[in-house]
Amino acid sequence: MNKTIRSISALCVCWLLCLPLMAQVPATLNATMDGYDYPYEVKHLPVSVEGEQYEMAYMDVPPARQVQNPQAVMLLHGKNFFGAYWGQTIKFLADNGYRVIVTDQIGFGKSEKPEVYYNFHQLAENTKALLQHLSVQQVAVVGHSMGGMLATRFALLYPEMTSKLVLENPIGLEDYRLFVPYKNLEELYQAELKRTEESIRDYHQSYYTSWNPAYDEWVKVPAAQIGHPDYPKVAEASALTYAMIYQQPVVYEFDQLQVTTLLVIGQEDRTIVGKGYIKDKQKLQEHGQYPELGKRTAQAIPKAKLVALQGVGHIPHIAATQRFHEALLSFLK
Repeated sequence: MNKTIRSISALCVCWLLCLPLMAQVPATLNATMDGYDYPYEVKHLPVSVEGEQYEMAYMDVPPARQVQNPQAVMLLHGKNFFGAYWGQTIKFLADNGYRVIVTDQIGFGKSEKPEVYYNFHQLAENTKALLQHLSVQQVAVVGHSMGGMLATRFALLYPEMTSKLVLENPIGLEDYRLFVPYKNLEELYQAELKRTEESIRDYHQSYYTSWNPAYDEWVKVPAAQIGHPDYPKVAEASALTYAMIYQQPVVYEFDQLQVTTLLVIGQEDRTIVGKGYIKDKQKLQEHGQYPELGKRTAQAIPKAKLVALQGVGHIPHIAATQRFHEALLSFLK
């Protein structure tokens, strides 16, 4: 019996040691998440939006070893996330000799959250301004979820700056306006005000095939903002950026991409932006089918390669980190 207990204890310790290090999440967080530590130093750049200057947060991580003229890789986050969730990928790329730039787009993470008209063209322009500030002339762009929509827009607008494009389970592979009921900004805002830690966790659980305690950090951070006086500002930005995704599809422009592209698609993903507003069960079955959407998108993009990850949901870089990193590194090389 004691031998069995020791074996179980050893397995538990090994499992805990294999988990990525979780940052301490304060009980409450303001709009720019002050007091929550990112895995690398966070800097800020003022960017111009509608004639005003707003602080855009970013990380700029050099290679972990001496490399002459290191290739730059830019990581773009999803809607319900922020730059910190790229922590393992930043370390992996830096260890392999890459310079890694990670943004918090205006309206997200540690960046300011103004009441403005959010659009992917503006976010792409802000991102270009950051790269110019950092004297980066060319970059491999990696976009996850909403970041995939932004990465696509960036590559369409600035093909000369985009050395390669990686789309990791991007949203926007179909036009949500055709089957998701329209909601005005007030309805979207009120829905955001009703969020709870439990509702956030329920939504995040749909991203994975099974839950891991390590994923809890990405629930606790947005949940900590709910009780802060800044939360209405956070909720408003979230409503405005939902409208951006809904109203500004990129699906019709994939055939215009000029850059070599890697699609990494977790095959268990069934994400639909606005899924909760769909009452027709038939439509729920017809849409969000990432195995088919991935193939269709790879056919639409002129120079695309598809990597299908079996048994993986919406966030391969967290749920299947090693397989994602292997595909990413092979493509970048």
